[in-house]
Amino acid sequence: MALKIRTIEKTDVDGFYELRNCPNASANTLAMPFTSKENAAKMVSRMTEEEGSISLVAELDGKLVGTAGLNVFKGRRRHCAALGISVHDDYQHKGIGTALMKALLDLADNWYNLKRIELEVYTDNEVAINMYKKFGFTIEGTLKCYAIRNGEYIDAYLMARVKQ
Repeated sequence: MALKIRTIEKTDVDGFYELRNCPNASANTLAMPFTSKENAAKMVSRMTEEEGSISLVAELDGKLVGTAGLNVFKGRRRHCAALGISVHDDYQHKGIGTALMKALLDLADNWYNLKRIELEVYTDNEVAINMYKKFGFTIEGTLKCYAIRNGEYIDAYLMARVKQ
């Protein structure tokens, strides 16, 4: 089984739709449960066309098992980007997020010359927090009542990696 990291394509709608509807994967993002196939198709279309945005997928034996992206800012923040990663529930804790992170950071450092990459992560998502720290991200602050998940407010950390 070989993991392949590649850019997202419009033909990835079915896999993206499945990933967006995984309970764990969606619970740890700002995604709402029960994404429709139509909305998934619109999101994939945006990801393939949006200038300044980098969207990757992890594919294992032809199955989409993860997505990741960098949204590069404009103007006076063009040296910065926001990062997001999501891994299919059945493939978590298998190095998929790490592989996606390595690919994104290679692009950020060696092709886009980004100085700062930032993200938000729920404070109880210890696995993700530890992975981000492994790649040089630090916690810069806590965002109180950042989102609603399962009927409760949840805090998030603002984390960033600033390239020296």
